[in-house]
Amino acid sequence: MTSPLDVIRVPVLSDNYSWLVHDADSGETMVIDPGEAQPVLDAAAARGWTITQVWNTHWHPDHVGGNGAIVAATGARVTGPEAERAKIGHLDHGVGEGDTVALGAHRATVLAVPGHTAGHIAFHFADDDAVFTGDTLFAMGCGRLFEGDAAQMLANMRRFAAMSPETLVYCGHEYTQANGRFALVAEPGNDAIRARMADVDAARAAGEATVPTTIALERATNPFLRAPDAGTLAARRRAKDEFRG
Repeated sequence: MTSPLDVIRVPVLSDNYSWLVHDADSGETMVIDPGEAQPVLDAAAARGWTITQVWNTHWHPDHVGGNGAIVAATGARVTGPEAERAKIGHLDHGVGEGDTVALGAHRATVLAVPGHTAGHIAFHFADDDAVFTGDTLFAMGCGRLFEGDAAQMLANMRRFAAMSPETLVYCGHEYTQANGRFALVAEPGNDAIRARMADVDAARAAGEATVPTTIALERATNPFLRAPDAGTLAARRRAKDEFRG
């Protein structure tokens, strides 16, 4: 039986999270979306881990900015979306929909989840009940549609919603409080959102993180995951982009 993955949240930049993932059986460690290198290298060193892999979900600099320094320090191999190869420095292994990537004996399926960027991917460890969603699915939110459309994002949301409810969702930003304030407006009759926001507000007041979340919690409280059609998702995305609550 394989040991469970050890996942460490590493705050980087202003509100990003990089995720340090360690497999005790193989001794391998990878980082997902290192927006900057030093906090990630420090977090690994504090645990006696050496980073062997870097996985990127998309090309934005706040998710790949640390690639070069981590590769220089560790020789790590970089995996990311082949469709965005030209925009991602140090990319060794380009992947896309349906590919499999591994950390030791733990295997993740690559999901193409375009919308925030055209080549955005997610990494789903189905056997470990974990998914790394980058800037596609957030706690009570979804990514802005910079390079795609609402129909694509709705398809992404449905893929995530179909995962096991206990799946842990590791996203790329601490956006939960702002997302939740909009969710209260988008679904004013949703008592689950109101209850969740009490917990979120308390956590943030204490300086605590609010992610990872779970698929079950997102099914109950995320107005984008819960959107019945692309038109509703598009309207909610436009309203969220303009929201100042």
